[in-house]
Amino acid sequence: MTLFEFLALLLIAGVAGSIGQAIAGYSTGGCLTSVAVGFIGALIGAWLARQFGLPEPFPIIVDGNTFPVLWSIVGSALFVAVIAFISRSRIRV
Repeated sequence: MTLFEFLALLLIAGVAGSIGQAIAGYSTGGCLTSVAVGFIGALIGAWLARQFGLPEPFPIIVDGNTFPVLWSIVGSALFVAVIAFISRSRIRV
């Protein structure tokens, strides 16, 4: 994997993570957090899609690796929603 391909994957994950955070209505940090949320969302979303037998309608292929954009957005939104639920449930004094 070249540097350009790695940066392209980071950009795609960052955009997917940002959209997932916007859908969930909770931001957990800046750009690096969005990239991390995008990659975690891709793992969660792709796993859920495989479990339910759903196809990937909008894949992006970088260096022979398929990045599931739609499922990473869905997974990011679910991941951020769980984080928001856990962090907002604490009583702050």
